[in-house]
Amino acid sequence: MASQSQGIHQLLQAEKRANNKLEEAKKRKGKRIKQAKEEAMAEIDQYRMLREKEFRLKQSKTMGSQSNLSEEIEEQTLGKIQELNGSYHKYMESVMKQLLSMVCDMKPEIHVNYRANM
Repeated sequence: MASQSQGIHQLLQAEKRANNKLEEAKKRKGKRIKQAKEEAMAEIDQYRMLREKEFRLKQSKTMGSQSNLSEEIEEQTLGKIQELNGSYHKYMESVMKQLLSMVCDMKPEIHVNYRANM
């Protein structure tokens, strides 16, 4: 009986050692998973910063070109306004004379479709 009790005791100790090894393996696995997760998050943050930097660079180029474009459009608009004002002042008097002569210097004529009722 002593040998059976000794055998059972050895089996219990072996089971206990196996459980301890399993717990240690689970802890190591948990640590590895946690470390891998932290490394992945660091890599994601680095990639995000890189992409944001590229985005800001493209955005600044686009916004810069848009401001240049708006300045160019403003210059073109001012030039066109000056050109139209120049044309207005150049032709205003001749157009007014033409208009007044058409209104004031009427020559009464009978319309070609007029029929006198007799």
